[in-house]
Amino acid sequence: MLTNASILITGGTGSFGNTFVPLTLAKYNPRRLVIFSRDEMKQWEMAKMFVNDDRVRFFIGDVRDKDRLARALDGIDYVVHAAATKIVPTAEYNPFECVKTNIMGAMNLIDACIDHRVKRVVALSTDKASSPANLYGATKLAADKLFVAGNSYSGDHKTRFSVVRYGNVMGSRGSVIPFFLSLAQQGRLPITDVRMTRFMITLEQGVDLVWKAFEDMEGGEIYVKKIPSMKLTDIALAVAPEAQHDLVGIRPGEKLHEQMIGIEDALYTYEYPEHYKILPSIYNWSCDPSRIHDGQLVAADFTYCSDNNREWMSVEDLRKWIAQYSNYIGKI
Repeated sequence: MLTNASILITGGTGSFGNTFVPLTLAKYNPRRLVIFSRDEMKQWEMAKMFVNDDRVRFFIGDVRDKDRLARALDGIDYVVHAAATKIVPTAEYNPFECVKTNIMGAMNLIDACIDHRVKRVVALSTDKASSPANLYGATKLAADKLFVAGNSYSGDHKTRFSVVRYGNVMGSRGSVIPFFLSLAQQGRLPITDVRMTRFMITLEQGVDLVWKAFEDMEGGEIYVKKIPSMKLTDIALAVAPEAQHDLVGIRPGEKLHEQMIGIEDALYTYEYPEHYKILPSIYNWSCDPSRIHDGQLVAADFTYCSDNNREWMSVEDLRKWIAQYSNYIGKI
């Protein structure tokens, strides 16, 4: 599907984009892959990796600017929407800015993609959009709803929209593993709560889920990857086994456990070997055989949370992963 196509990724200089771009170039050989973002320095640094690859283009712009999006989308077949204001405390203290990017930006992109007859759009979501407890999660829930409803909004243009949702990305910039590694030599690690758990997913798994969505989507689905969980204290133990733990309390807007599928979505959620799919509750799309395929409806009281997960990553498994990807952790 993506072979010889023109693809645009918003927020493409972030952790996800730095993984998605080289993997997609290698697997699908697209005709053109456009990185759309507002940080010129990150674009400058990222461009060094693709100096001799004329398939890769860079486009300065902001999803808040609908006219700029329209220009960037000229001739584009597929879009990955990764742009977002996503640091929880930052969103709490700068709520207007978070809304402008995460909600208004989503609306701009939906309109622009329909107007330019983009074929398919996959938007990145977050566990925090499920039963949100902070502003970031609330804005991403609103964005998810916008992308789902965008499938009826597109009319005869046939533009399809779907969403992928996942939790803590292992080793990405600003995440807990590189943070703990940066403090390991001090012999003390800050622990928000000894009960805290987190989902664990690699960037490569996140990219694979986006590819899966592009291939499978009819429009309006939310794809959730099956991934393991870990206790925060076990992550700390894997990174620095001798370090002492200082309890510092939960930050504003932070959750004790990550949730990717709430009980309210159970009536519309189907299980597959490697993922779940939340189908839209509107227009009877949740009963559509072309969206369900061979999925099995989950129990009415089902939830998918990091504390009730059936799969857990061990301390030893995380240590092996850290050793294998030590040069990669925190760099993208």
